[in-house]
Amino acid sequence: MEIINSPAQIQQYALRVKRQGKKVGLVPTMGYLHKGHLTLIKEAKTKCDVVIASIFVNPIQFGQGEDYEEYPRDLTRDADLAKGAGVDVIFAPRVSEMYPKGYQTFIQIESLTERLCGASRPGHFRGVATVVAKLFNIAQPDFAFFGQKDAQQVIIIERMVEDLNMPLKIVRVPIVREDDGLAMSSRNVYLNAEERRQALVLFDSLKAAKSLVAQGERDAARVKEKLIEIISKAPLAEIDYVEIVDGKTVQPVKKLSGEVLIALAVRFGKTRLIDNIILEV
Repeated sequence: MEIINSPAQIQQYALRVKRQGKKVGLVPTMGYLHKGHLTLIKEAKTKCDVVIASIFVNPIQFGQGEDYEEYPRDLTRDADLAKGAGVDVIFAPRVSEMYPKGYQTFIQIESLTERLCGASRPGHFRGVATVVAKLFNIAQPDFAFFGQKDAQQVIIIERMVEDLNMPLKIVRVPIVREDDGLAMSSRNVYLNAEERRQALVLFDSLKAAKSLVAQGERDAARVKEKLIEIISKAPLAEIDYVEIVDGKTVQPVKKLSGEVLIALAVRFGKTRLIDNIILEV
């Protein structure tokens, strides 16, 4: 496995192996890899001849007062984990290489970015879409792999790929959870012991919502009420949003029908956690 910092070099590498008839898979990450990332890598290995993992903490998707400076970084650790999972090349560019002086080009997806995390993190998805589009142009993947935990992000990227006729396929990989149900996230390291314990209400609330729907409940307001009731039992939980939306348009629904995304974002201390489930009703 090698580590490449230069966008031009990784692009040349990808084009060379594609000319050899090999399929390239890209796993975009911000590093501090955990089992969720490794699951994406292993999925990529099943579909692709060559796997590139990008490690880049993208400054333009962080808002003022967010944790860009504090976000955990450890490239040596990440390289060991990535190599063990089967990554062929790590692309770890510097900020100055991704956004050189005078950089002015950004990608804005419209209505899909206005709700959920887009409402509470203005500009976040413009930063996500921009860096992902750049990664796609640089790494030239045939497949790109994203975790379902970032459900809105995946929906937005799928829309961008379709709208801009990008020649690749997006592969969604199910959420990877700790043994107790907490969705794996690089930000989990911020939680103290009590915050970590109380954060389990997130998955508990989603399981309760799924059970309600399985019992025949179709009123979104009632399901949302149950979610909030369970989360509110955790004294440290500060709800950012709890939403039930269409799984493709991210628009609110009153009655559950078809593909439904139940998504939530909750703060425990300084740590903002997200989680979700998708239901076919």
